[in-house]
Amino acid sequence: MIEVQVLHRTGQWCRGRQLGRVVAYDVHILPPYQVAGRPTVERCYLLLDEGVQLTRPAVFEGPMEGWWYVDLIDLEHTAEGLVVHDMYVDFLIPPANNRYQILDLEELAEALTTGKVTPAQCATTLTTTQQFVNHYLRGPEEGPNGPSRDFPPPEVTSLEQLPSFLAPLPGSSDTQQLP
Repeated sequence: MIEVQVLHRTGQWCRGRQLGRVVAYDVHILPPYQVAGRPTVERCYLLLDEGVQLTRPAVFEGPMEGWWYVDLIDLEHTAEGLVVHDMYVDFLIPPANNRYQILDLEELAEALTTGKVTPAQCATTLTTTQQFVNHYLRGPEEGPNGPSRDFPPPEVTSLEQLPSFLAPLPGSSDTQQLP
C-alpha cells in the first residue's frame, strides 16, 4: 500500500493510501456542511483509471444514509500529489444499487458555455458518464453494456476497513508519489 497526498476541492491536502488503482483519502467536512451528531471526517475513493470519485457522505441522514455520492473528476498529477478537479456531473446511488440519479448535467453545460471546461473536457466527461453507467449501474437485463463491475469496487471495500488516514502510518515518515 502506498501513502499519497490528495488535494480535495475544499483546498485541503489530505493523507491517503493507494491499493491497486484505487486511492482512499480522508477529508475534514467544513463546518458549514457539518451536521450535529454526525462524523466530521469522510473517506473519499478515487478510481484512478476511470475519472471517478466515490464518497458515502457522513452528512447524509435518514433515507439517504448509506447512499453513495459519485463525482466525475479529472485528476492532475503534481509534485505534491493528486489534485482532484470536479467535472460537474454527479450520481446518487442507494445501497441496493437498483436505481440511480444523475445530477448536475446543467452545471456541465454552464461550465462549457462559460469556458470553465473545454469542449474536449466536456466530451471526456460525457464519455466517462456513460462508461460509469455501463460498467457499474446497468443490469444484464438492460442489454449489452460491456464488462460489468462490482459497485463499489472490491478495493473500496478493503480500504473502508482501514483506520483514519489523518495520522501518519506507524513507522512512516515519507509520502510516496503516484506514478
